[in-house]
Amino acid sequence: MHKSFDDLTIADDFMFCKVMQNKELCKIFLEMILSDRIGKITYLSTQYNITTYEEAKSVRFDVLVQNQTGKIYDIEMQVSDEHNLPRRMRFYQAAIDISVLDKGNSYSKLNDSFIIFICLFDAPGKGKPVYSFENICLEDRQILLHDGAKKVIINAAAFNKIEDKNLSGLLKYIKTGKATTEFTGRLEDMIQTVKDNEQARNEYRIMSATMMDARDEGERRKALEVAKNFKRLGVSVDIIVKATGLAHKEVEKL
Repeated sequence: MHKSFDDLTIADDFMFCKVMQNKELCKIFLEMILSDRIGKITYLSTQYNITTYEEAKSVRFDVLVQNQTGKIYDIEMQVSDEHNLPRRMRFYQAAIDISVLDKGNSYSKLNDSFIIFICLFDAPGKGKPVYSFENICLEDRQILLHDGAKKVIINAAAFNKIEDKNLSGLLKYIKTGKATTEFTGRLEDMIQTVKDNEQARNEYRIMSATMMDARDEGERRKALEVAKNFKRLGVSVDIIVKATGLAHKEVEKL
């Protein structure tokens, strides 16, 4: 069940994307997460779909920005552990590369990029608050591949393990909703501004209804597929109806 609009926090995808549409807050957020200056940013997308070819799985980025040197930053908020994060990051990286490299251009034109997942859980499971990854040579770990691709996983649950008070406060805010620093106070103010915006409220209402319809349709397709498999195995119609929740006539027609 979707949260009500008034109960949304920074950890909710819709609200996170809305707050990150504030360029100054987005820039500070990125610099705090990466512990680095990134300069001016421009938006490539907020909640934008990229499909690499007609039948491919599309990618829906939460926040995609680029700095003045051309580096691309994808920021994703992840609440639940679906146990697929490493390969998902790999797919997102590939989608960005394909989308930015025009046909005929040299591979050297590929932008440096960061795939950043802000998680409310410890995806790698090693207790660290920040995990940063680059491709290296296994035979000599001092040798970097220098492919320009970096991936960062943030474990907000480990906010109390960070010495930097601002970053610790940010992760605590993401995990608990408690604003304890000047920056998280600004984020909280922006959330309230979004909640006071009737257009944003309507957007969330429409998005929630669309997602529920899509989920219902997906569950129905899954039930039909299960029913077909059961019928092939000779399972009785009555049992299939009980197992799938489909109507008796629907199962008979399969």
